[in-house]
Amino acid sequence: MCSDKKSGSGAKICVTSSGGDLDSTVDSRFGRCRYFIIVDTGNLEFEAVQNPNMDSMGGAGIQSGQLIAGKGVKTVLTGNVGPNAFQTLQAAGIEIVTGASGTVREAVEKYKKGGFSSTQGPSVKSKFGME
Repeated sequence: MCSDKKSGSGAKICVTSSGGDLDSTVDSRFGRCRYFIIVDTGNLEFEAVQNPNMDSMGGAGIQSGQLIAGKGVKTVLTGNVGPNAFQTLQAAGIEIVTGASGTVREAVEKYKKGGFSSTQGPSVKSKFGME
């Protein structure tokens, strides 16, 4: 992400992703997604953060939630979120949106147009996404 902020900067959001750019597919998992794409909704500048918790045996949701909370994001867009990640993100004051799909770019555009609603609770049980 460029350190030089352009005028018109928007909200800082995080989208779970299968790859490291805006044209990657949204990952349906939060805690074990491949990448977190941190996007400025105003100018679409982004930072791709590889998820170090992708292969964790346990605690991936909590650890990923803490990682994202440290990035200063206001909202997370993902396919699903488990109870531990939900609680960690909620405690950090981060809005959680589930049901995101398509590319990261499409999810950001839908978010900007008000096409999502906040999630009121976990969308999957613990250990979701462990293969």
